[in-house]
Amino acid sequence: MSLARDDPRAGDHEHGSELSDTQLRVRALESVLVEKGYVDPAALDVLIETYETKVGPHNGACVVAKAWSDADFRRWLFTDSGEAIASLGFTGRQGENIVALENTPDVHNMVVCTLCSCYPWPVLGLPPVWYKSAPYRSRAVADPRGVLRDFGFELPTDTRIRVWDSTAEVRYLVVPMQPAGTDGWTEDELARLVTRDSMIGTGLPRRPEDVTR
Repeated sequence: MSLARDDPRAGDHEHGSELSDTQLRVRALESVLVEKGYVDPAALDVLIETYETKVGPHNGACVVAKAWSDADFRRWLFTDSGEAIASLGFTGRQGENIVALENTPDVHNMVVCTLCSCYPWPVLGLPPVWYKSAPYRSRAVADPRGVLRDFGFELPTDTRIRVWDSTAEVRYLVVPMQPAGTDGWTEDELARLVTRDSMIGTGLPRRPEDVTR
């Protein structure tokens, strides 16, 4: 999901792109708010730029990669997640209290928000559409293995799945298991293996052979 948009001040004509009904409604609402002086266009541009370039899954990937490569940071992350994450500069709204969850061969963690769409924005950006959907929010609790199969993978039967329900007070970041064969990789190289879904628990990291070092 992206906040990318064309500047409404540039005109009404689109060249080589089509907007969905939702995008058109958002643009119309934005234009009205700007015209009435309720929204400062410059402030809006800063907000959008923040969520396009500064906030997103790449931040969480940096956290996970550091946990994989730095034993001291890893211990800190699972002892005081918020402080450890903040030490990397990832703070802000919807990230006031993040708890890191460690995947192991015995336990696989998966995150959901059964009431709405609480999500750790500073490290994962904006939540994907499926995360906010009613089917995911209900099935993640009732049938987590079925959900993981829908996402394309199945865990061993002896691996316990633990589902965590995010709230406005506590949000979660899953730290997936480090792929085999990546010892000695740099943090930047490791970060390329980390996917958004693997930090929610609905996916796995990329395989080493699928990325360019």
